[in-house]
Amino acid sequence: MIYLNFTDLNEETQERLLANSKEDVKEKYGKDIMDYATKHNTNLDKMLDEEALRNLYSYTYIFNI
Repeated sequence: MIYLNFTDLNEETQERLLANSKEDVKEKYGKDIMDYATKHNTNLDKMLDEEALRNLYSYTYIFNI
């Protein structure tokens, strides 16, 4: 079995996976994150990026070789 880290993937793949993850986070937690960012006066885009990175590690990756 081969284990790959997110950083082992090429840049294009990382960007695509991060964009997909960001959309997932927006769908699941969008309102909560917006409320938190507004309440605590923080940058919404930065919070979404951080949550998207955390969300990537909940994915199961399958590679066809």
